[in-house]
Amino acid sequence: MTLTPTLYKIVTETLWQEARQNGVFRGAEIDLKDGFIHFSTASQAIQTAALHFAGRTGLLLVAVDAASLDDKLIFEPSRGGDLFPHLYADLPLSSVLWEKPLLLDAAGNHIFPDLQS
Repeated sequence: MTLTPTLYKIVTETLWQEARQNGVFRGAEIDLKDGFIHFSTASQAIQTAALHFAGRTGLLLVAVDAASLDDKLIFEPSRGGDLFPHLYADLPLSSVLWEKPLLLDAAGNHIFPDLQS
């Protein structure tokens, strides 16, 4: 069951370049450790950036078509009991809708584009 059509992944430019070369994203270090790729919904992405990527540069925001991930995508309780999307497989780049730089404003907060739910 897909609760939202678009998911978001914050990833370093370096790691995403590697994914482009391989044709698949296998996950960041924490994803590999946990056994699934962590995603956020539109309403979760800003807090995820603040908690796990505060002040970091060299990041991309990647939008993913949730429906294309089939039954390998599971929404599970996490932070505060909120349901977070977890992908128990590699992410095929064919599921990526777009990628954009995640820049910082003068206060050091990430600047997000308008996100689709």
